[in-house]
Amino acid sequence: MIDPKPVAGRLLHLPLRPVWCCRVCAQPWPCADARLDLTVSFRHQRVALMLYLGTQFVDAISDLHVYDSALGPPPDVRTIFERIMCWAPPERPAPPP
Repeated sequence: MIDPKPVAGRLLHLPLRPVWCCRVCAQPWPCADARLDLTVSFRHQRVALMLYLGTQFVDAISDLHVYDSALGPPPDVRTIFERIMCWAPPERPAPPP
């Protein structure tokens, strides 16, 4: 599995399963800090970032069957897809060596 690298000694904003909120700030994952961390961690590696996010998306929809109904209705798959997959920055060319 591809894992993000820690960024400047900060806590990584990782998902809390099965509810998919951030373990650090409790916002829906990926929170703003997680997005920043992932962007930095996977800079110039967009394919690796998309593979990582795709894996997280599959895990998130797999967790829907254990979603706690006390939290309200579970999010639909489209909402999960947009939240996890559709935020990634566009690919930028690597700087010249």
